[in-house]
Amino acid sequence: MSHGKIRADKTCLNCGHLVEERFCPHCGQENTETKQPFHYLFTHFIEDFTHYDGQFWKTIRYLLLNPGRLTKEYLTGKRQTYVAPVKLYIFISFITFLLPSLFSGSEEYDDKQNKKEITAKELKEKQTEEKITKFTDSLALQLKSKNIKNQKPETYKDAKITEVNGNDIETDALSETNDGKMSVLGATNMKQFDSLYAKKVSDRRVFDFLRPFASKVFHLQDQGLGKEEILNRFSETFIHTLPKALFVYLPIFAFFLWIFHNKKKWWYFDHGIFTLHYFSFLLLGILILIFFNRFLDMIPDNIFVSVLQILAYMGGVIYIFIYFFIAHHRVYESSRGISLLKGFLLLIINFIGIMCMLLLLMYISFMMMH
Repeated sequence: MSHGKIRADKTCLNCGHLVEERFCPHCGQENTETKQPFHYLFTHFIEDFTHYDGQFWKTIRYLLLNPGRLTKEYLTGKRQTYVAPVKLYIFISFITFLLPSLFSGSEEYDDKQNKKEITAKELKEKQTEEKITKFTDSLALQLKSKNIKNQKPETYKDAKITEVNGNDIETDALSETNDGKMSVLGATNMKQFDSLYAKKVSDRRVFDFLRPFASKVFHLQDQGLGKEEILNRFSETFIHTLPKALFVYLPIFAFFLWIFHNKKKWWYFDHGIFTLHYFSFLLLGILILIFFNRFLDMIPDNIFVSVLQILAYMGGVIYIFIYFFIAHHRVYESSRGISLLKGFLLLIINFIGIMCMLLLLMYISFMMMH
């Protein structure tokens, strides 16, 4: 509830009706003073959403620990006691999208600060080591190339070496060169990629499929990014885009529920409420796992931390599956056998659908990196 000061005038400023208590009985507007301190802009938002009477925290508790009850309560008409499903999903989706990006931004700042703290002596030693490594690697590569060219044609073919612009390049789909760069089908730039494309007449479909990826990888490497930085940017972009992709999948998930249940008893609206609550639970679970992982990152690596991390992820995945079956059984009130059968079919269908969505999301996330 808001703690704003109540106006002495009992006339509602919104509709003009008499307000005997705090809220207008006609339009519902709170009869508080129009002039408020600046901090009221922020405290009012928090109070309006969480409703310090326990509405928000009760909703979160039921969402996490009582599968299906929130949906069942809402469908039976008990709606004022809990946060509305759409409002709940948008809020959880917002914090899932926002908070990890804030923490990743602070980590990038810390990394930059740590890099600045490297002394000139350490930098000079590092450069010397790199020169020695490059020299030895170059010498080894020349000897290897000379030995391969002196071998029989069959042996040379088995070595999987292709000469592009005078350079010997491995023809793996995605690999890392000696200088730390990423190569696509053996090429480290678009010129080499196009040269390989001209020679590989029978494999041009593979080249056509990988061309957008190659172009993106080479563009990022031209900007000075290494393999680790590219992969980090990809993971961050993927995590930030995931809530949006889940939102797009909401009506599809509800549609599959609609197909498997009685159309007269259960409307598409009912399946939509179940879907909103379940996906809110998924997002909140993802957020909890992200912060749990960030917390473990602050602890020095040891066997106990590694085992704890594995157990936490396994427990989270198992709970997500069990949660769906319990919630489905409670909401749709079917027998356990029928509920299990429908639940397994729905999970298999949606697993295929979500995997297709994730593959598409991975492609979009990779292409959206900058």
